[in-house]
Amino acid sequence: MILVTGGTGLVGAHLLLHLIENGENVRAIYRSQKTVEKAKSVFELYKKAELFEKVEWLEADILDVPSLEIAFIDVNCVYHCAALISFDPKDEEALRKTNIEGTANMVNFAIAKEVKKFCFVSSIAALGDLTAHETYITEETDWNPEKPHSDYAISKYGAEMEVWRAHQEGLEVIIVNPGVILGPIPKTKKNPQGSAELYTKVANGLSFYTLGSTGFISIDDVVKTMYRLMKSDIKNERFTLIAENIVFKDILDTIAEALQVKKPHIHAKPFFMNFLWIADLIFSTLFFQRRSITKATAKASYSKNLYSNEKIKTVQGTVFQDVHQYIKDVAKL
Repeated sequence: MILVTGGTGLVGAHLLLHLIENGENVRAIYRSQKTVEKAKSVFELYKKAELFEKVEWLEADILDVPSLEIAFIDVNCVYHCAALISFDPKDEEALRKTNIEGTANMVNFAIAKEVKKFCFVSSIAALGDLTAHETYITEETDWNPEKPHSDYAISKYGAEMEVWRAHQEGLEVIIVNPGVILGPIPKTKKNPQGSAELYTKVANGLSFYTLGSTGFISIDDVVKTMYRLMKSDIKNERFTLIAENIVFKDILDTIAEALQVKKPHIHAKPFFMNFLWIADLIFSTLFFQRRSITKATAKASYSKNLYSNEKIKTVQGTVFQDVHQYIKDVAKL
């Protein structure tokens, strides 16, 4: 039996579909029945709704130890996809509790129940910091605690430390660090997250673009690579998962073309982005609103980070989908 956490999220739901398509016995945990419908919609999107019934759903929470006791019955493989994603400083405590404590609970049970292999979905945010002589961030790039990091990045790095601690205690592990994961274009504009938020903003007439860059990858490539790694003899390794490094303007233009809307046309330079996060801080403080842009997200918008995917390409011979073509394809779904 395979246990999947975060099965109602983008990665988890697509992973469930991929596992079922490959004939695996799968159990997924959820916190509320309403979120299960989100996972079901992914199966329906690809016209494979009948496969959804093959998932064993169990109400449980990675922060609720008694519920995990039941979830781990007869489990020999775990994909830990559940996480809190936020760049709002107000969520610092929640990020640490969910991402670090929750992961600690998961690996502790995996050790106790003698799980054969454990896959943890981390993030490129948890990779290291470049020094002056380095160009590409790799799995071996050192994390510098003296450098500024978002609370989200710190929580994912802390979660990785829990996974490596479990490895030292005998658990076979795989860690994947995906870049920005692009999924299907949402059919609803209600509370979009991740790439869905990106699609929605462009669809709603986003005017601004930045010239920063980062690593992007399709959701299909993420789940397929995770599955291949877990089925292989590879263990106790970490892999950066990106298809390519792309400038934000190029991604926004491709989305706009796919959605047949106007492309963002105003260059938001670094000083403007810094002005925005300060203004947003003042506004959110005065009116008790959640942050829409923070110092970390503003900096990320114009930072030109380059990530290397050579390790996974060398180990598995992986050929990733062209990201621009993927966006064009999902626009037709």
